[in-house]
Amino acid sequence: MPDLIIRQKVADYESWKRLFDQDVATRRACGSLGSRIFRNTADPGELIILFRWDDLERARLYFQADDLQIEISGDTLFGSPLFWFLEEQDSTTG
Repeated sequence: MPDLIIRQKVADYESWKRLFDQDVATRRACGSLGSRIFRNTADPGELIILFRWDDLERARLYFQADDLQIEISGDTLFGSPLFWFLEEQDSTTG
């Protein structure tokens, strides 16, 4: 299953999180299997969001959608997000 990592700077985490949470049903309908949000301890406005998706192409289509691009450029964000679409090649334990 593909993963997606996004690095994003936000001006107001609480406002951003409300928008993010409002979109959960749409993400699930488009194949999202869940996400984890990490905040930089040195800069709490910097986020790393790790998504698990059911299909790489469905993930790409979701993140290219016009509605999402408008939301990404909203007032709660600054700077362009960086996206990495990933497919696991190997794993280790420990």
